[in-house]
Amino acid sequence: MSSIEPQTISEAISADHKSLDLYADKIRSSTTLEDKIKWRNQLTWALARHAISEELTMYPAMEKHLGDEGLRLTNTDREQHQAVKEDLYKLQSLAPSSSSFTPLLDRLMTDLHEHIEHESQEDMPRLEEKLSREESQALAKSFERTKMITPTRSHPSAPNRPYAENFAAMLAAPIDRFRDLLRSFPDTEELPEKHRSML
Repeated sequence: MSSIEPQTISEAISADHKSLDLYADKIRSSTTLEDKIKWRNQLTWALARHAISEELTMYPAMEKHLGDEGLRLTNTDREQHQAVKEDLYKLQSLAPSSSSFTPLLDRLMTDLHEHIEHESQEDMPRLEEKLSREESQALAKSFERTKMITPTRSHPSAPNRPYAENFAAMLAAPIDRFRDLLRSFPDTEELPEKHRSML
């Protein structure tokens, strides 16, 4: 009987990035307004949770294991996240029929890819070098668990540092999750396997 090896933090982050690209592509390729709204909601749900989970799990690990270099890198990451969160905040309520929608989606994904490039070229190699495989897998597990309790909408004015962010997230998450009950989302079978059990 073979068991599946748990993901490392780099693998977990990379899998999320691929899902975010898929959701943006689904928004662009959808032919009905209803489908565009569903995929916009899915992108918002996934990206908001991803960003906050990184800030609460990966960034403290970088600061702990990489010292001053980790602090410098996470400061850059937080600045990049802020741009993404501000774009997402506007997009999450904007009608896909608006003439501003596609340019805003394009800007969001450009900002996100700039951040992804920084993570994959700078953050992840440095962090993985300092962690054992088991430590990286434990961090990935923490990252995934944290997504289960974070807000599902963008709140760019909320704090983005541990403790203050933890508190703000605990206040916003239940409200976001209640509001999600009133939003439309893609059918479960349309989602990547990883996200099916999280809805």
